[in-house]
This record gives sequence, C-alpha cells and structure tokens, in this order.
Amino acid sequence: MAEHDGLLIAKDEGEALLLPRMANRHGLVAGATGTGKTVTLQVLAEAFSSIGVPSFAADVKGDLSGISQPGGGNARVDERIVTMGLGDWGFGGSPVAFWDVFGEQGHPLRTTVSETGPLLMARMLNLNDVQESVLTVTFRVADDNGLLLLDIKDLRAMLKYVADNADEVNATYGIVSAASIGAIQRALLNLEEQGGDRLFGEPALDLFDFLQTDAQGRGYVNILAADRLMTSPRAYSTLLLWLLSELFERLPEAGDLEKPKLVFFFDEAHLLFNDTPPALLEKIEQVVRLIRSKGVGVYFVTQNPVDLPETVLGQLGNKVQHALRAFTPRDQKAVKAMAETFRVNPAVNVETAVTELGVGEALVSFLEHDGTPSMVRRALVVPPHGRIGAITPEQRAAVLAGSLVAGHYEQEVDRESAFEILRARAEQATAAAAGSAATGAQPTGGRPTEEAPAGAQKAPRAQKKGAKDATGQRRQGRRAKTTDSMLETLGKSAARAIGSQAGQQLMRGVLGTLMGPGKR
Repeated sequence: MAEHDGLLIAKDEGEALLLPRMANRHGLVAGATGTGKTVTLQVLAEAFSSIGVPSFAADVKGDLSGISQPGGGNARVDERIVTMGLGDWGFGGSPVAFWDVFGEQGHPLRTTVSETGPLLMARMLNLNDVQESVLTVTFRVADDNGLLLLDIKDLRAMLKYVADNADEVNATYGIVSAASIGAIQRALLNLEEQGGDRLFGEPALDLFDFLQTDAQGRGYVNILAADRLMTSPRAYSTLLLWLLSELFERLPEAGDLEKPKLVFFFDEAHLLFNDTPPALLEKIEQVVRLIRSKGVGVYFVTQNPVDLPETVLGQLGNKVQHALRAFTPRDQKAVKAMAETFRVNPAVNVETAVTELGVGEALVSFLEHDGTPSMVRRALVVPPHGRIGAITPEQRAAVLAGSLVAGHYEQEVDRESAFEILRARAEQATAAAAGSAATGAQPTGGRPTEEAPAGAQKAPRAQKKGAKDATGQRRQGRRAKTTDSMLETLGKSAARAIGSQAGQQLMRGVLGTLMGPGKR
C-alpha cells in the first residue's frame, strides 16, 4: 500500500488506516490482559518499519522478539487472514536491534548518573523530599567542581565526600544531614541488589543508534528486553523517562513531517504515573506535549486509559482500545470515562461494545487528514507479518551478531571520574599525613579521611586555632588549609573537564535538570 494512503492497522467493512503524517500526534493502545495489546503493538511497529520509521519498544514478556522472524504456520493467523479477506498477506521479519540493561539478551543499554540527574535518580531510589534535596546538593557539588558521576560508585564516593566535608557544603549549598545521606546510600545498595546499577556506566547509549534503517530502507525496531528489569518497576519507568527526555533534548525541531523520525512505545505505562511527584508529572506532560515537534510519536500501552492523567490522555489522537472488564463499580466508571474520549459514532455503543470485544478486536479511532479524530469503529486488528511469540536463543544470537552496533557497547569502559579523583585525593592526604607523622610536622594540605591510618597524628589544638609558627607568622589553621586544598584540587578537575567530552556530559535533559525545564 502506498505510504500516502496510510498504514493498514485494522478492518471492519472498510480499512482503518493510520496516516503517517498524523502518527507523531501520539497514541494509545489499551485493554485488559490477554486481549491482544502486544500483537497490536507488533502490528504498529511493523507498519512503521515498512515506511522507514524506526521505533523503540520494551518487551516486558519476551513475546515481541518474534517480530524479527517471518510469521506463518499459525492456524489462528491463517484463519484471521481469510476472515478479513487480506488475500496474499505475506510474511517476513522486520530489522531488529535487541537491547538489555543486563547485557544478556541484547546490547548493553547504559546511561550515566550525571546524565540521569537528581530528579529522575530520586524517583528511581524512591527518596522523600528531604533526601531528594540532599541528592540535588550532591549533584550540584559534583557539577560545580567538574566531577563526573558516571556510575554508582561515583555517586557513592560523592555522597561520602559531601558527608566528610559537611561544614563547607552546608555553608555554600545548604544543610545536608548524615541521616539523609545514609538513607540514600541504603537505597543505592538496594538498587545494586536488584541489578539496577548495571544501568549506569559507559559507553553510554547514543540515542541516534535508534534512528537506523536497513539496506531496504526499513526502520529498525529497537526492542528492550525488560522481563528482568520489570522486577524493579521504578528503574524500568525511570529508564524510559530518561530516553524520552533525551530524545526531546537532542533532536532538532522538525515541524510537520510526512512521517515520524521515531515512534516510542511506552509499555506498562501506568508505572510511569504511579506515585509520581507533581513537579515530575508536570515535566512529563510538557515533554509529551512538545516532543511531537521533534518528529517523535509516543504511544502509551496500558490496561486502562484511566491509568493516564487527563492532561496526557487528551494529547493521544490515535487510539486502539481492546476489551475492558466491568465487574466492579470502579471498572464501570473507567469504561464510562473511556467511552467519552472517542468521537461518537451512532452505529457503535462504546460502553457496551468494549466489554464484548474478542481477542484481537478493538475500538479504533485514528486522526484524519485535517487532524480531527475519526468516528470510533469496531474492527479486527490485522495479523502481523512476523512471528507471534518469543524466538529461540539461537535466533536472538544471530540477530545480535548481525546488528549495526555489534561489539560497540559490549566492552564496558571505566574512565576517570568522581570515584577515581576523590580516591587519588584521599591517597595524597593519607601520604601527607603519614609523612608529617614521621617528621613531626603539620600536614601541608588535605583533610585526613577515614582511609588514613588509624594512628595518624592530629594537629595540636593551638595550631587549629591559628597559632604562630617559629618565624612569628600566623598559620591559616586546618579549616583554611582544607578549603584551599579542596578548591585547588577540584578546580584542577573542573579545568580538565571544561572543553572536553567529559565536561559536556554534565548537561542534563529536561527531566533530570537541576535548574528547571530547558536549562542546560
């Protein structure tokens, strides 16, 4: 079918077509468990791929991987093709890139702590407002001194540094409590035990690797293996939020395109809005509203439309609504609310029909050429061209071996960042303290840390308060020396970072910023 005619997604007496020009106006795929949402997602991804539009989707059950292999041999699919009068439907796989935070079922997908930012990191760690403010101070101290936070050990080292230098930090940035730092450290430990720390490190994902087409001009379907990641729902939703935020920040304004640059499927979308602080929710709504101007379409996949805030739901112009159950008063209220989001069709009683839909059947409404929603229609979703269900480990390995980015992300890199810089500084302070103890002289710089020998000699009280030395000159005292040493060392770190790739990574997206929307 020609691109300008639209993408065939479903059929009743006629064809329900999704217009590529309207595909970046966002969409919704909803329905109870087992009603066909995943297959609909696969049909949409295949359709976009066929016109050269790459997509990203999380595979929370492992079923989506079949899109990489030709379909066929499925009796139910064959029956559906005949029933719908699709003729020679044809089967074939789509170009696929597999990704996996744990590096087991796909290319490792990483970001850095610095790029994630304190707002999203606080959400991932489930911190309260006070703990989030302490984390924000920690990020600010790191940023102001050019200390990169690339992985979890960098953040741990920075939290410890803030605790050890609490007096200086409190005077400049505000009070940070040891209790809050301890709570953040425990939250990091819990994240590590769940494997969430694997998300942070280098090489970090280059989002433009998502925007690939194959030799036939078909868009790649980027699939994140999320079955294991889903054991940490906050890590899952925060990762997808970061991806969405980075796309918004990095892609240039595109205006009205003939087709999207990328389509982003957000499966299990209710996790995105569960217990979301108002400030973060406001920024999410902002990104969803504005990202279509960058040529990105966002499609939320969830069990019930009421899982989404009304401000987000109102921006979703393309809708595929599978069956809902209405056994309880809450369910009945949800059905009524859902029905009101469709453009009325006198031939379809939405409230009744949505409880009667069979598997693979849906209420469908797509945007028309003028941007208005079409009248709701009850239709059958077309079957996918690829396989329905999971592929074998051998097939997955073959796809990975032939990937455009094969071998690039597999080797983890651990370059100099906050952990290494602060450790080197602590070692210098320890050596200076040891040398002073041996000579009986006052250390010349750097604060002793807990890494110094337990018996390291402390300066006499008189020296701390500014006693004069043998020449009659008043000493600066330990606090002044500590501050000078701290500023000097960190100033050198900042200088190394400025103008380098490292320095550029201190910038954050709109959902991770310290300074507010759009501040870089």
